[in-house]
Amino acid sequence: MTSSPAAGGVGRDAPLRKLTARGRGESHRVASPLELFFDLCFVVAVAQAGVQLVHAVAEGHAGEGILNYAMVFFSIWWAWMNFTWFASAYDNDDVLYRIVTLVQIAGVLVLAAGISRAFEDHDFLIVWLGYLIMRLPMAAQWLRVARSATGAERTMALRYAGGVLLCLVGWLGLVLLPESARPWLFLVMALAELAVPVYAEKSFATSWHPHHISERYGLFTIIVLGEAIAAATVAVKSGVEENDALGELLPIAAGGLLIVFSAWWIYFSVPIHGHLRSNRQSFLWGYGHYLIFASVAAIGAGLEVAVEQGVGKAHISTLAASAAVTLPAALYLITVWALHSRYFKVGTAQQLVLPTTALLVIVCTFLGDWGVLAAGVVSALAVATGVTLTARTVAEDTQVAKKG
Repeated sequence: MTSSPAAGGVGRDAPLRKLTARGRGESHRVASPLELFFDLCFVVAVAQAGVQLVHAVAEGHAGEGILNYAMVFFSIWWAWMNFTWFASAYDNDDVLYRIVTLVQIAGVLVLAAGISRAFEDHDFLIVWLGYLIMRLPMAAQWLRVARSATGAERTMALRYAGGVLLCLVGWLGLVLLPESARPWLFLVMALAELAVPVYAEKSFATSWHPHHISERYGLFTIIVLGEAIAAATVAVKSGVEENDALGELLPIAAGGLLIVFSAWWIYFSVPIHGHLRSNRQSFLWGYGHYLIFASVAAIGAGLEVAVEQGVGKAHISTLAASAAVTLPAALYLITVWALHSRYFKVGTAQQLVLPTTALLVIVCTFLGDWGVLAAGVVSALAVATGVTLTARTVAEDTQVAKKG
């Protein structure tokens, strides 16, 4: 595991070290084993949120299910994101840092255990307790930074710690307020949480590492994509074994695979770290991944819904079942384009590929039993078109260079 240099005369192998900033230009910076373990444990909560979304949509309560999903997923994503950016700037890998991180992992597991109650009984107590366990250690980490820092950096760390603690109090409203007020509270508190980093770093920016950050986000995207495939596979397996409906499920399985494979290809087709040069760019990019991660997980849930509808277990229409896949897929496509693909596209044709694909995927919703397969084919064709246009641009540039 990569560790920070020794600080204050304390050896780098000492069990306790000052929590000081790492260099933004540090070479060979990669995700640590602890960070990978952190991601895997967080995806347990993502999976639970997906399972409950499947149940809600399959039972005809899509609106309520989507709202609960958005609220729960925000708490998972926000805790993951805060740790990721903090670790990129301050990971010193000492004993206390590891213990505090493991406590955060325990918190997300508690949160995951309360997700079903949040969806079914509208009881957010366990979810709030899990969030509390995740976020209190994060505040403690910022206080460690403040203890080692001076001047503007110390002020920044104290602002982070204070913002985290104040927001924890605000989120208690999910437990205490009546159900009708919770969506409004969620909106207010989500905006408050998003404002904390902007306020904390207005005079001093943390030294997050662009390569490290882009790798961390990419790894979590891969893990969530894998969870989507796993969920869809289990659903298809159950459908075949319990209902002998292979013919009905093959188009859904094939279309789902094409969508997920295309989602992976599209996300990793550009080296985004070069775009992350300032807090203004990184905040927009990092915050926007809420929609990317949530839509990927929702694609997996949608495939489960489509399978259940295909075998007659879900009491919804074919149109609704197709929409459960196509709408999050379209949201994913347009968000990935907006966040980073568009910065690397040359010419109008390349720029229009993903927005056009998103629109066509939505149109596929109305193709009945073939909607998911059609969406998969459209997504795959988008990848092929993008590759072709890029190759043509490279060839043209090569010809120009030779003539010059």
